Amino acid sequence: MNVLHIALREVKVGFRNPWAYSFMALFTLFSLSLLLINAQSFVQGYSSATSSMLNLILYLLPLMTLLLGSFSLTAEKEEGSWQLLSTYPLATLSFILGKYIGLTVVLLTIVAFGYGLTGVAGALTGRGLEEDTFGLFLAFSSGLVLLFLAIALVLGTLAQNRWQALTMGVAVWFFAVVGWPTLLIAVLGLMPFQWIKPLLVTLTLMNPAELVRLFVVVKLGGGSALGPEYYEWVRWIGRPAGTWLFLALCLIWIAVSAGFAHLIWERGRSRG
Repeated sequence: MNVLHIALREVKVGFRNPWAYSFMALFTLFSLSLLLINAQSFVQGYSSATSSMLNLILYLLPLMTLLLGSFSLTAEKEEGSWQLLSTYPLATLSFILGKYIGLTVVLLTIVAFGYGLTGVAGALTGRGLEEDTFGLFLAFSSGLVLLFLAIALVLGTLAQNRWQALTMGVAVWFFAVVGWPTLLIAVLGLMPFQWIKPLLVTLTLMNPAELVRLFVVVKLGGGSALGPEYYEWVRWIGRPAGTWLFLALCLIWIAVSAGFAHLIWERGRSRG
C-alpha cells in the first residue's frame, strides 16, 4: 500500500510541475512535426522519413525523462520531504518503486497526449501514419521512457541537488544518444577483429537508447540498413519470440537500475 501512496503522491506532484507541461508542449510539437514529414510522402515501414522521425524522438525523450526523473528524487532531498518520509515505517524499496510508477504515469501521459493529438490531426487531414508504424513509434517512445527513467532513479539517488542531477543527466544523454556513434567507432577501432562482435553486443546492451532503436528499426523492416555486424540482432529480433526476449532485457535493465538506486539510497538512509 505504501507503494501506491507514493505513486499517487508523485502523480499529483508531477502534474503540478511546470516542467511537465513544458515538456508536454515540446513533445506535442515534435509529434506534430512527424505529420509534416509524413505529408511529403506516406510513411510505411523503414525509410529516410522514418529514420528522421525516430531521431527526433530519440533526441528529446531520453533527456526529458532523465531530467524529470532525477529532479524528482533530488527535490526530496533539497526540500526535506525525504527526512519526513523516513520517519514513517516506509521501506526504501517501496519509496523507489512508488517514485518509478508515479513518474511513469506522468511521462507516459505526456507521450500519449502528444501521439493522441498527432493521431487526431492525421485522421482529420488524411495524412496520418500507417497503423503498424504508428504503433511502433508509440512502443519506441514508451521503451525510451521506461528505460531512461530507471537510469534517472540512479542519477537522482547519486545527485545531492538539482544542479548535479542536471549535469549528470545531460552527460548521460550526450554519451547515450548524441555521441554514441562516434564513441562506438572509436572504441571498436582499437579492438582486435575477433573482439568486435562480442564487444558490440555488450556495448549495445549497455545503452538503452541503442537497444530500443535497434529493436524498432528491425521491426520496421530496416534490418538490412544496420550492416552485417548486426546480423545476429536482426535474426533474433525477427523471430516470434524476439519481442518477448526484448521485453525480458528491458525488465532486467529496469530491475538492475532500480536495485542499484535502492542500494545507494538505503546506504545513505542508514548513515542518516
